[in-house]
Amino acid sequence: MIATGAQYRRLDVPRIEEFEMGGVYYAATQSEAQLCQGDSVVIVGGGNSAGQAAMFLSQHASQCRLLIRGGDLGKSMSRYLVDQIERNDLVRVCFHTEVVELGGERELETVTVADTQSGERSTVPAKALFVFIGASPHTEWLDGQLATDGNGFLLTGRDVQDGALAEHNGDAPYFLETSRPGIFAVGDVRSGSIKRVASAVGEGSMAVRLVHDRLAAV
Repeated sequence: MIATGAQYRRLDVPRIEEFEMGGVYYAATQSEAQLCQGDSVVIVGGGNSAGQAAMFLSQHASQCRLLIRGGDLGKSMSRYLVDQIERNDLVRVCFHTEVVELGGERELETVTVADTQSGERSTVPAKALFVFIGASPHTEWLDGQLATDGNGFLLTGRDVQDGALAEHNGDAPYFLETSRPGIFAVGDVRSGSIKRVASAVGEGSMAVRLVHDRLAAV
């Protein structure tokens, strides 16, 4: 059973690790939303995860600033999300913008951003900084022995393509089973996983039963 997880990509900004204990987050759940209730937050990322986070957090925060390095929100985000964000007065999209500095004592208080074209800087108040710039799965050690998606996450179950089913003799792998019979993947390392601790724990418990099923089928 492979449960090696993934490493969320960090911003290359001073003090980022320090504020991961109080203000910098890589997920936007109800817990994080409650922590920034009525405050201003900054979200970094141009994909669907960032867009969904902006819409969700706008229900709790006083204002959400969504920062993207490019000039077209629709380039990497679904059209329906772009439309929702454009209609949401609590979400302000900042194009050609990146984070360059974080401020605060024990917890995050301000975020300094820079215009990537002019270099002009400004500092905004922020109780929280949400970073959605992707993640890298810990699968390099497998050296291509199992089927993965385009980002290196392990494919399981129905997501395993026909061309990778040779060892399954054409049969569909079990849910959570990889392209090789008897090898299962759970948690963040798995393509399509929810990327939540509770979900990973649940998948681990489920995989134990599937392992027994696979052994019984041998």
